[in-house]
Amino acid sequence: MSRPPYTAPIPFLTLPNWIKAAAHCGFNIEPIFRHNGIDTDLIHLESATVNPMQLQQVMAECVARAKNHHYPFVLGESFAFEYMPDIGTFLATSSTLRDTMRVFDWVRELINPALNVRLEERGDEAWLLLEFGVDNTPAPYFTETTFASIYKFGRTLLGERARFARLCLQHAPPPYAAEYDKYFGIEVRFGQPQQALVFDRGLLDVPLEGAFPALHRQAEYRVQRQLTALPKASPTGAIVAQIEQTFAARPELLGQGIERMAEALGLHPRTLQRRLQEEGKGYAELQSRARFRSAAAWLENGDMSIEAISERLGFSDRRSFTRAFTRWAGISPSSFRKKPEKL
Repeated sequence: MSRPPYTAPIPFLTLPNWIKAAAHCGFNIEPIFRHNGIDTDLIHLESATVNPMQLQQVMAECVARAKNHHYPFVLGESFAFEYMPDIGTFLATSSTLRDTMRVFDWVRELINPALNVRLEERGDEAWLLLEFGVDNTPAPYFTETTFASIYKFGRTLLGERARFARLCLQHAPPPYAAEYDKYFGIEVRFGQPQQALVFDRGLLDVPLEGAFPALHRQAEYRVQRQLTALPKASPTGAIVAQIEQTFAARPELLGQGIERMAEALGLHPRTLQRRLQEEGKGYAELQSRARFRSAAAWLENGDMSIEAISERLGFSDRRSFTRAFTRWAGISPSSFRKKPEKL
């Protein structure tokens, strides 16, 4: 069954990347934006949006203008989190590729709600599966851009160890299929039932050179703070979103077990465990993350004592809370509270 076209405006934080990619391909994108009615206000870029159909037309015109390069690959290669530096920091300081997977959820919430990238582990292989919530994309250009960007970040993080196995694509070989070989340098299979970048599962847990756990957690906190400020709600029915919303509404659950959360959600604990497994999450991970966010917010914005915060979060004493917070943020609660500029 086909999905309806995705027509809601999407954020356009990637505007600078489109401009850079066009310049690299030897043309000026400004007339294309103007012709398609795209607002190019960098001053208010954080709130800029674009109609998906407009963006598809812009992409088609950019592909036609680029004579010596395939524009979608250049756009994917040029993508960087310039206006979302905390996500960039989160990626750069990850301990393993597995740690980076949360970025795909953030990209869907902050950049493109129609884009879904998820990880599946199949035997000795890891599959990064790509799905779009649209059926009206006239050409595979956005698929190419997304995989080019994923491939670029994989090479950056893994260095010489970035040996991917193959790329699986649903569309038929295009006339420019040779461009895939030039860019990816791996086996490309067209006409496949799923779209995925496939690689050795062991690469998921290879230690990365840029690992910096304290900065990694701080960047995560900052990204989560941005997401909390978004006017839109999390996807309906997602159990992770329901748990996070319940923690926010009932902070007393932060220090209690999964049984109490299941009760609050009207579920049996085993049902809650199963639904979390389906979404690839663990309750302890979500609880720890929510505790950190709440602790940081209370330290940053309120007059609540550290002892009171410790008790409210369900820690046995201040010392236990201090150890946990230092593990999360890289600094103690008292040092966090004293900083003139918080994380």
